[in-house]
Amino acid sequence: RVQLVESGGGSVQAGGSLRLSCVASESPYRNFCMTWFRRSPGKEREAVAAIYSDGGHTYYVDSVKARFTVSRDNLKNTMYLQMNDLKPEDTGMYYCGIKIMCGTTWGRQGDYPYWGQGTQVTVSS
Repeated sequence: RVQLVESGGGSVQAGGSLRLSCVASESPYRNFCMTWFRRSPGKEREAVAAIYSDGGHTYYVDSVKARFTVSRDNLKNTMYLQMNDLKPEDTGMYYCGIKIMCGTTWGRQGDYPYWGQGTQVTVSS
């Protein structure tokens, strides 16, 4: 079964940056969608950013569009999330997931058969 391992989380002050990584043990499909999710205190889990295998199709929740950048290295089966100008509301556990396609349903959590264990991000004022 595909294993996903997130890393790169930590504690930073507001305005700081972090770079998260998600490494997949193997490619489950020829082409597939890799997505970052987060669960913040007092909020529902939400999709944050996604990227398809072609690297050109990316997706973001509105609250992070100007600050986060998702990318991937298909040869390494790795997805990244560069997070700049972090805000306290970005605090939460960040997870990565894989499903076969992104498209308009990129944030539909029930579609994802593969999930990582998460990495914690804490942003203080």
